[in-house]
Amino acid sequence: MSADEVAPVRSRRAPGPGGRSLWAITGLGALFLALPVVTLVVRAVVDGSFAHALGTAVVLDALSLSLVTTAVSLVVTVVFGLPLALVLARRSFHGSSLLEAIVDLPIVLPPAVAGLALLLVLGREGLLGPALKAFGVELPFTTAAVVFAQTFVAAPFFIRSARTGFAGIDRDLEDAARVDGASESQLFRSITIPLASPALAAGLVMSWARSLGEFGATIMFAGNVEGRTQTLPLLVYGQFEGGDLESSIAAAAILVLAAFGVLVAVRAFHWGRVLDLRVGA
Repeated sequence: MSADEVAPVRSRRAPGPGGRSLWAITGLGALFLALPVVTLVVRAVVDGSFAHALGTAVVLDALSLSLVTTAVSLVVTVVFGLPLALVLARRSFHGSSLLEAIVDLPIVLPPAVAGLALLLVLGREGLLGPALKAFGVELPFTTAAVVFAQTFVAAPFFIRSARTGFAGIDRDLEDAARVDGASESQLFRSITIPLASPALAAGLVMSWARSLGEFGATIMFAGNVEGRTQTLPLLVYGQFEGGDLESSIAAAAILVLAAFGVLVAVRAFHWGRVLDLRVGA
């Protein structure tokens, strides 16, 4: 009997006790993660607050501000994070471990601490505040401050993933391209980036999602100014603090669905590319 004939027989074998336990634990874990979110969205849709919120100017302003600032922060993250990830993956130097720890630090910092740290450096009376003020720049409680806060807490997710992607590339492929006469820029664009693209895409998604949900650093450094710094997470908090539970639930449901829609779209695009590559092969 060939291996191809054995595989289907094995796949039909009834799962043992270990298999049932595994599926039970998996189901409980999925239920734990999904039930609160599903309950939130269903309640907002059933009681009509979701549809009402979609027509409310303050919710639409907060949503558009969230989408715009997270897009800008993602661009900033790529511009500065890609070279940093490449250096960490490819260069060995004294202090590299310390640099990696510094890059990872915002991941473990409480968001409020991150916001306070930004305020102490970039605030009006902060370390760089007087120098920025001399050029007419004041960052705290502006839309730019929202981007800074989002980038600070979210960039490490992209840098970590990109670093892993670059480190996993077979250097022989790059050396072969050099032998064929490829310049370093051509090599980076045509070989390095495509080979690391799964890790880069995963890092971008995680970084964007972290930016979209950012709350603590934003409210500490940028404040909660309607129409200027009030992102959707801040709106949810503000409405909840103000006692408007239904509006808070509706805004939270919009945030959940927006994030979920982007994540599904990214995964569909990824699997579409995989399918195209397999068909092309």
